[in-house]
Amino acid sequence: MIIRIAFGIFLLFFGFDHFFNYIPFPEMTTEANAYFANLSSTGAMQFVGIVEIVSALAFIFNKYGALMAVILMSVSINAVLFHMALDPQKIYGALVLLLLNISMLYFYKNQYNQLLKT
Repeated sequence: MIIRIAFGIFLLFFGFDHFFNYIPFPEMTTEANAYFANLSSTGAMQFVGIVEIVSALAFIFNKYGALMAVILMSVSINAVLFHMALDPQKIYGALVLLLLNISMLYFYKNQYNQLLKT
């Protein structure tokens, strides 16, 4: 329960940053800057912020957490792949996101039984 709520607060903090930009943006490689600028210009990063905020609320209130853990996995994997390919020095935050997301999938594992039946 503590990890679930802490992860929710972590996601709220970073999700709202997509809209209010209160975290200073770190230096990135030229390629990473160009890619990130393209993502931002399409509104994709605001969509990521919405997914993070909705996931955070789902984890904090323990409603639809299993569903949001699966949806958030796409954000987690893409963050890790982005940093692996374009900015490996700053991959640690993305790895924390992925590990916490995996822990949420494990936390909700019993709710996936029906989905995984053959």
